[in-house]
Amino acid sequence: MNKTWWKNSVIYQIYPRSFADSNGDGIGDLNGITAHLDYLKELGVDVIWLSPVYQSPNDDNGYDISDYQAIMKEFGTMEDFDRMLSEMHKRGLKLVMDLVVNHTSDEHHWFMESRKSKDNPYRDYYIWKDPRDGKEPNNWGACFGGSAWEYDKETDMYYLHCFSKKQPDLNWENETVRKEVFDMMTWWCEKGVDGFRMDVISMISKDPAFPDGVVHDNLYGDNSPYVCNGPRVHEYLKEMNQKVLSKFDLITVGEAAGVTIEEAKKYANLDGSELNMVFQFEHMGVVECEHGKWTDKRFELKKLRAVLNKWQTELEGKAWNSLYWDNHDQPRAVSRFGNDGPMYRELSAKMLGTCLHMMKGTPYIYQGEEIGMTNAYFKNLEDYRDIESINAYKEYTENNIMNPEEMMSALKAVSRDNARTPMQWDDSENAGFTTGTPWIKVNPNYPMINAKSALEDKDSVFYYYQKLIKLRKENEIIIDGVFKGLLEEDENIYAYERILGDQKLLVACNFSDKTVACDLFETEEVKKGQELISNYIYHKEAVLKPYEARVVLIP
Repeated sequence: MNKTWWKNSVIYQIYPRSFADSNGDGIGDLNGITAHLDYLKELGVDVIWLSPVYQSPNDDNGYDISDYQAIMKEFGTMEDFDRMLSEMHKRGLKLVMDLVVNHTSDEHHWFMESRKSKDNPYRDYYIWKDPRDGKEPNNWGACFGGSAWEYDKETDMYYLHCFSKKQPDLNWENETVRKEVFDMMTWWCEKGVDGFRMDVISMISKDPAFPDGVVHDNLYGDNSPYVCNGPRVHEYLKEMNQKVLSKFDLITVGEAAGVTIEEAKKYANLDGSELNMVFQFEHMGVVECEHGKWTDKRFELKKLRAVLNKWQTELEGKAWNSLYWDNHDQPRAVSRFGNDGPMYRELSAKMLGTCLHMMKGTPYIYQGEEIGMTNAYFKNLEDYRDIESINAYKEYTENNIMNPEEMMSALKAVSRDNARTPMQWDDSENAGFTTGTPWIKVNPNYPMINAKSALEDKDSVFYYYQKLIKLRKENEIIIDGVFKGLLEEDENIYAYERILGDQKLLVACNFSDKTVACDLFETEEVKKGQELISNYIYHKEAVLKPYEARVVLIP
């Protein structure tokens, strides 16, 4: 494998709105990020991925962009951006921008022109269709509820929006659209950014027949077979690579909804013709129910293991994995996969970190994960800000698919707002996030869980993550070792080994709150090995204590 810097990197995701507010308006901003760069440097990460900071009316928290080359006023100015980038580079930190080019905002000047008339030069920048029998062109539902089509009276046609109606999909079939996108990307690269995380990039090519989808919950048709991994997606990405990506030294990761192993091998092919890696969501969907993600059920380790092991083994030597437990679209990892009660929160947070960071691929840390932040468990719908959560609640309760109690329970478990509560910096008011009124409530557990107390406690989750990152830099086996799953039927222990030359790395993680026997630690070779990291005081018993993680290097 080529030694490329992004394979050795650990990436930290910042959700700017919730990271740090420098001016007291209750909204995180670029200067707030700049003020905390030393904290990230101390953690040891290499790359910062910034969720969108472009000009946006904020229908979907910045993922609806009205100007790709301007900064959202709430976040600051382009001067603030340039200063932040310069301060990152001074510290040896690289910056990955969020690239959102499946859709724009309906307030982008391209779309405002596009909707004026059928012969406007911008008309073909978006996907317009005639009505079918006086109604929508097909039965597709949007990801945020409702139809994926919005009627426009001006020209008596519908435009496609796979997300909110304020997020019209761009028409990538149009060569001019592609040129506009590539020119904009080049502009950012010339500014000095170090890469792109590409939002729903697997959705830029649609099935040209636009067929009806299978109907779920008696509401709308499922469009995913016709908008994910479409017929021309690889052609478009190869063109993007040729015209932009190959000209700069970048890291690229594609968010690839609906991606299969076979597709991932194309997107993240080691020949470098498309992207470096993709985000897949299969391990996030191990508890889906008849209503998709809206459930409060717990995961089963066997299902989770099967998915993680499949991606590890089947991409070996063919493509590169991105490793994550949580991000701005997922609930908090320690609440979902660990145990966020006071007894086991820190232990299970460390265990989850160990499990992920010892795998093959590039690990991502989401802001607050390194201090073990938990779900917010909001009690009232009024506390939620996320368009997906609010729309789903209305759609499911008004159509009697779920009752209000069930739906609130599901939101507490999986709403995206769980990840979007403000970063907990200290135990002062509003967790040190803002001197004003935060745009979304702060998690009430901030007096106990915050960065200040983590930095004062040498046994905290923060220093454990710091050690995980350091181990990665010191041990080639963690980057290049071949993955092999172990104990594949065990209901409590997730174990695997990594193999490189004559070295072996044994990783064993207990996902339960009970002590369980683990005969992996009875062999002579393991007894002679060196324990690299554990979240318990070293012991020689052939057991794993509640949420224990052990990593042994075997020469």
